[in-house]
Formats: sequence, structure tokens, C-alpha cells
Amino acid sequence: MFMGEYRHTIDAKGRLIIPAKFREELGSDFVVTRGMDGCLFGYPQAEWATLQAKLQKLPLTKKDARAFVRFFYSAATECDFDKQGRITLPKSLRTHAVLTKKCVVVGVSNRFEIWAEDRWDEFSKEVEVDFDDIAENMIDFGL
Repeated sequence: MFMGEYRHTIDAKGRLIIPAKFREELGSDFVVTRGMDGCLFGYPQAEWATLQAKLQKLPLTKKDARAFVRFFYSAATECDFDKQGRITLPKSLRTHAVLTKKCVVVGVSNRFEIWAEDRWDEFSKEVEVDFDDIAENMIDFGL
């Protein structure tokens, strides 16, 4: 399980340190792709396979389903670690998440997310203000 918040910098070559706790959970290779809310999503291979099975069941005849699958898969890249525990993110992913220098790597249960620090800080402030209302609405999901 991925949890916690870690602040790192990304270098000019797109290399970013992934926290050691996450590296243990990820193993030797994993997938990073475009996420929602302007961040990147990272999945261990087992979670990626589960997600792929669900995406393959989406109806080809639905325009939104086709668009989602194209957008999600087109930027997906398999990653592995260098000797310093870094991954290299392709330019397309760095552009999507506006990753230039300061980044935040966040654990979110079965995946991790990579955010530009300013975007993460803004998102966190917005959620903190509305957290009680958000929590109240979670009853609709059985929490």
C-alpha cells in the first residue's frame, strides 16, 4: 500500500527520486501515465494489469470510453530505477503535470501520484477547506 507525502526535485533530464518505501512496493518495473487533476499516476505491474482488464471491458462504441482509454494509454510508460532510486519521466508526462523542479510524490492506496509542488499545495489547501463536506458526502460510497 502506498501512503505518505514526499518532496523531491526533478532534474533537467526528467529524473525524479521515488521514495524507498515506494520502491520496495513497486519492484523492478512499473507503469507511469497521465493522471487526473493535473498529476501523474504510477502503478505496480499487478495493479496495472487489473486496471487494464477493466479498461478492456469498456465499450468501444462509447466515445467517452474511447477518448479516456486513448488519453490514458498513449502516455503510459514502463519505468525502472537507476542506481540512485530515480526514474526518468518522458517529456510528455512532465509537460502534462507541469513538472519543472519541485515535485511531490504522494501515496494513494494502490497507486502513487506525482505532482508539481505548487499544484499539490493548491489542491491540498482547497481540500482542507472543504474536507468536512467531502467527508460527509463519503457516506454515499459506503464509508
